[in-house]
Amino acid sequence: MNYLIFKYLLTSVLVVGISELARHNSRAAALVAALPIIATLSLVWMHAEDQPDNQLIRFSLDMLWFVIPTLPMFWLFARLHAVWGFWVSLIAACLVTVVLFLIELSVLRRFGIHLL
Repeated sequence: MNYLIFKYLLTSVLVVGISELARHNSRAAALVAALPIIATLSLVWMHAEDQPDNQLIRFSLDMLWFVIPTLPMFWLFARLHAVWGFWVSLIAACLVTVVLFLIELSVLRRFGIHLL
């Protein structure tokens, strides 16, 4: 139980720390947020919990595929924000990400890669 609380606390500190850094230096916060900190921590937690190597490898490769359709979201949000404001832009960017993810799933299935 203490280990689970530690995982929650460390992950929360990272998220809050990035948002606080953004108040002072948005580029530095963006750099830190762009680093795969949560993914890396997830791999560390899985390793510490003695997950099998093949599960760590599968997790890492699956993350690679899931990252690809999320990349346009940030560009789209930045472009839409000036026109539509925060919430509409965020929702639209998220919806486009979902559509891109579904397209990616369809394309990958044609190559024998099944993510879901």
